[in-house]
Amino acid sequence: MSVLHVKNNDFHSVVLDSNKPVLIDFWASWCGPCKLFSPVLDEFAQDHPEYKVGKVNVDEESALARKYRIMSVPTIIAFKDGKEMARISGIVSEDEMLELLA
Repeated sequence: MSVLHVKNNDFHSVVLDSNKPVLIDFWASWCGPCKLFSPVLDEFAQDHPEYKVGKVNVDEESALARKYRIMSVPTIIAFKDGKEMARISGIVSEDEMLELLA
């Protein structure tokens, strides 16, 4: 499965109502570490269809960034059953993403 580009108007249906655990990357186009992390996230999404993987551009979706109190990018948040389960900031490995979702 490919990475979904999540917007404020579909966040609830895509993330909070998901029947799968969801990993969301809050990122920005001007962020160097975000650009380095993007291919890692793409590969993770391809390798793990049991999870839903998405990205939220904090500049375009500032209401979501405020709601989830994103202070730095990239910030990765794991959701399960509509609730935030874990978060981490910075570039993370596949193992760290799996740990967030466990």
